[in-house]
Amino acid sequence: MTDTTNPNTSSAVDGLLKGETILVTGGARGLGEAITRAAVQAGANVVVDYFHSAEKAKALETEYAGRVTAIQADVTNEDDVARLFRDAKAALGTPVTGVVNNALVSFSFNGDDRPKADTITWQDFEHQLLGAVKGSVTVIQQALPGFEEAGYGRVLNIGTNLFQNPVVPYHDYTAAKGALLAVTRTFAQELGPKNVTVNMVSGGLLRTTDASSATPDAVFDIIAQSTPLGHVTTPQELADAALFFLSPLSRAVSGQNLIVDGGYVKG
Repeated sequence: MTDTTNPNTSSAVDGLLKGETILVTGGARGLGEAITRAAVQAGANVVVDYFHSAEKAKALETEYAGRVTAIQADVTNEDDVARLFRDAKAALGTPVTGVVNNALVSFSFNGDDRPKADTITWQDFEHQLLGAVKGSVTVIQQALPGFEEAGYGRVLNIGTNLFQNPVVPYHDYTAAKGALLAVTRTFAQELGPKNVTVNMVSGGLLRTTDASSATPDAVFDIIAQSTPLGHVTTPQELADAALFFLSPLSRAVSGQNLIVDGGYVKG
């Protein structure tokens, strides 16, 4: 979403996604909401998938009447995801041309409260893998018929800069996102001949989302002081970067992971 108060932003994204239908999983709150709003501003029709956030999803649908369609679905449930795509096609009359795999199963970004290496369980890993990997793979598979109908497709997976800089003990979350990066690359290889690009955009801690609201202010301050741009990345800043991968501008880019964290981690 363009921030008109920041001189380093512009309205150049207006119309960038005109004619596109974008599905954003977990699109009603946090980073997902920021991507939804940015995509609408860029001209797309957006399908907002939500699980528990019905009130926020319906509010977006009302705010962007005719541009946002809110549909409840659990991305870890194959039947739910199949219904999600059927309902989206019925509501909009056009196939989904781009998907953002943003949905996050329950997780609190507070390192002090996370299980450490000596206490974390395999169930913790399974929980995150279910959301990040199974959910994303299921969504991509259900999107493929629509991509084929449209003649192209864009897949954007949401990753993390903790791959390169695991400074907090988010063992399960980081492992699941690492597996999703592998899926990003292998799917990009196989789906390229179908004119489908698959990429990842990875932020660090975002200031602020529902998930990061438990993060102590001191942690945000440390990150800001360590970042060349001098501030913690916002959901809106990451959402602007996501638009590139959903647009025709990225038609020759696939299998890539772009770090968007103000330069905190060097690619």
